[in-house]
Amino acid sequence: MYASSELSHLVKTRRSNMGLTQTQVSSLSGLSRATVNQLENGTLKDLSLTRIAKLLGVLGLSVAFSPARPKRASEPGRMSAVERAAKSASVSYTAVLKPRHLAQAIATGTPPAGFEPHVNATLEDASIQLLSEMVEEVHAGSHVERAVLWSNLRKMAGLLGSRRVFWGSHEASRGKRSA
Repeated sequence: MYASSELSHLVKTRRSNMGLTQTQVSSLSGLSRATVNQLENGTLKDLSLTRIAKLLGVLGLSVAFSPARPKRASEPGRMSAVERAAKSASVSYTAVLKPRHLAQAIATGTPPAGFEPHVNATLEDASIQLLSEMVEEVHAGSHVERAVLWSNLRKMAGLLGSRRVFWGSHEASRGKRSA
């Protein structure tokens, strides 16, 4: 995993630059020397965020979070998330869903006429990572708030009868209509 190897390299480099041994870092952080060693070598299977923050604090580093940024589709041969999803959604159908129509559906919460099965296939089958990347791309291109875009995806999932547990909230509204 890239983040794990990046963390390993960062900790090892900073500790070394500070002139500290693994034993000193383990003593200062309250972690075992074996844990520090495994982290630096990338062999540590699991470590809580609290313990990572404690270790980084000893080294004058911190943990920071930021929303995922859309990957640049401008790289040669690289499709945007919306392009990948539109292409994947069109595999089983004669008509091809255009990326701009998928992006517009995400921005408005209304699937394009005749492409409801394509949108439903995306909502059912796309990874959460791909959905997140699509939301980031549409947000960047339309400036529609992310929360609105996620709400639009949930709305379409409900309209199209998605059975994916991830969209769950539409089940209650469907049950109310039939009652």
